[in-house]
Amino acid sequence: MDFNKTKKALQDFGKNVVIAAKKNLKKKRIRRNGKSYPLVASGKLEKSVDDNLKVSPNSLQLQFMYLDYGAYLDAGVDGTKKKYGQRKYGLKTFSYKSQGNSLKGMPPTSSILKWANKKRLRLRSKETGKFMKGGQQSLAFLIARSIFWFGKKPSYWFTEAFETAYKKLPQEFIDAYALDVESFLDQTTQIK
Repeated sequence: MDFNKTKKALQDFGKNVVIAAKKNLKKKRIRRNGKSYPLVASGKLEKSVDDNLKVSPNSLQLQFMYLDYGAYLDAGVDGTKKKYGQRKYGLKTFSYKSQGNSLKGMPPTSSILKWANKKRLRLRSKETGKFMKGGQQSLAFLIARSIFWFGKKPSYWFTEAFETAYKKLPQEFIDAYALDVESFLDQTTQIK
C-alpha cells in the first residue's frame, strides 16, 4: 500500500501545527490585575514542541510532543475556589482537590521559586515600598496558593493550533486517507 501522498500531507500538517503552536506560545498573554504577562517564561516549552511521523508497512502515526506541563497550560486547571467549566474541544479537565482547610496537594513551590528568581520578582511592603524579608520563599508560597485556590485559565495554545491546521487540510487528503483506510480494511479482513 502506497502512503507517499498521505505521508507528505501528514508531514506538512505536523509542521504547520508545530509552527502555529510555537507562535501561540509567544503571542498569547495572561491578564492578571489589569496587567498583561507572557504565557511562556523560560522558552523550554516552546523548544520542546515537536512532531514525529511513524511509518509502518500498513499504517502512519503522527505524534505531537511537548513538556508535560504544556497540557495543563493548554487545558487550564480548576482551582479549589474557582472552576473554569467545560473545556472547549473536549479537553480533559484538570483540577486541584481541596482536603478540608488543608493546602495539601498545592503546586510545588520549588518550580515557582525558580521562575520567580528568573523573573527577579520580590515582595514589597504596601506601606513603605521596601522589599520584605523572606521575599522569594514567601512569594513562591503565595503564588502556589493562588494557583491552588484559583487555578489557571485555559490558554488553548496547542489545541487552537491543531484545530486551525486540521480545518485547512485539503478535502482530497481526507478523502484519499479514507479510501486508503477502506482499502486497508478490505485487505486485512480478507486475510484470515
